Amino acid sequence: MLACCCGRMAPPGVHDHFDLVTTRGTLRLNDPRRFGAVVFAAGEADPVAQKLLGHLGVEPLDEGFVLADFQWAMAQRKAPIKQVLLAGEVVVGVGNIYASEALFLAGIRPTTASNQVSKPRLTKLHTAIRDVLARAVQKGGSTLRDFSNAKGESGYFQLEAMVYGRQGEPCRVCGGAIRGIRQGQRSTFFCATCQKP
Repeated sequence: MLACCCGRMAPPGVHDHFDLVTTRGTLRLNDPRRFGAVVFAAGEADPVAQKLLGHLGVEPLDEGFVLADFQWAMAQRKAPIKQVLLAGEVVVGVGNIYASEALFLAGIRPTTASNQVSKPRLTKLHTAIRDVLARAVQKGGSTLRDFSNAKGESGYFQLEAMVYGRQGEPCRVCGGAIRGIRQGQRSTFFCATCQKP
């Protein structure tokens, strides 16, 4: 996470890996899980940028997130649909929490092979991804442990989660117990009644 530290800077902590000092303040990369990187590239066409970003999918809140393209790309993949969403090659920004929530809203079990999901169900998922991410942006993201935005504020999307982090609790729709499994070293949550294979 990049945090803006305007005014006096606190000394770097154990998970602070990079400071970018500007005339308007300092951006600090705080990354406990070491998912991030800081790389200089002269522009999007730079080979360094292409190597890191050239294979990534489209931004779901952008006009480039076209339903027909999404359906075609998902039909080309045999992996479980949640893993395809997390990989970022079809669509970016759909992290673990948002993938679980979007799949719940679309009624799709996260273990279902991507190429086995019908076009009507992918249409629901396309809409659900946009809805979930738009709500998450509105709520300031999700704070589970130490996330905060550039102003140091927590996000509140996780408070309205339908399935994420709710293993054993009743589904807010059908009342059945929310299940939790591991997929690719990530926690996955779903309702076996509301989400069909």
